[in-house]
Amino acid sequence: MNIILLDPKNALGDGRYGLTLRQQSHISTVIKAKQGDVLRVGLLNGKIGEGVYQPPVENQAGYIHALTLFSSPPKPLPMILVMALPRPNMLKRTLQNITAMGVKHLYLIHSAKVEKSYWQSPVLQTESIQQCLLEGLEQAKDTVMPNWSLIPRFRPFVEDQLPDLLQGKVGLLAHPYLAKSCPVDIQEPCVLALGPEGGWNEFEIEKWLEAGMQSVHLGERILKVETVVPVLLSRLYPA
Repeated sequence: MNIILLDPKNALGDGRYGLTLRQQSHISTVIKAKQGDVLRVGLLNGKIGEGVYQPPVENQAGYIHALTLFSSPPKPLPMILVMALPRPNMLKRTLQNITAMGVKHLYLIHSAKVEKSYWQSPVLQTESIQQCLLEGLEQAKDTVMPNWSLIPRFRPFVEDQLPDLLQGKVGLLAHPYLAKSCPVDIQEPCVLALGPEGGWNEFEIEKWLEAGMQSVHLGERILKVETVVPVLLSRLYPA
């Protein structure tokens, strides 16, 4: 946790913001802050700066006050990421990674090789996804929560939604076969589609290409989703 993200919903009035139990535990056991210490904070979906720490007193939760917010969060990646729903235990790590790297628009989509049981996982509950995204923001010292959508039907998305998303953007389909090498340091926004570990099937590939996507690869090695995500993002938009 490299920043204490303060949620406006936890405002206490008079410029004070209540801390969650997780934040309080981190401040107490990791930062080991004392009353009056100045901590790095950010307002969720707002600016970054500093705030003064007040520890819990007489059964009252700790809080941050005297905020001074003076800098903007890091710039987001100019990307829309469409990702076939991965296994639940992999999804949590992947959500944290893509958020830390600056993705602000995410679609989790069904694919023929995605197990239907994945869609019933508790990880897909709104609270669980939001928590993963929040931890990614804390890692990267960012404040802007990504927008995300669950897409349980492949074909309507590719046929009806994707053309609008592609307006003014490059469409890149991560696929290891019959593809060209993935470009490096592109200068325009893109839509990037990542398949499941088993890959897209022939019908899905055809629909992606019909919509205007171009197939790209990273070489002969087949990588796991949690590995390929940071590799592709760093290649397309290096810092």
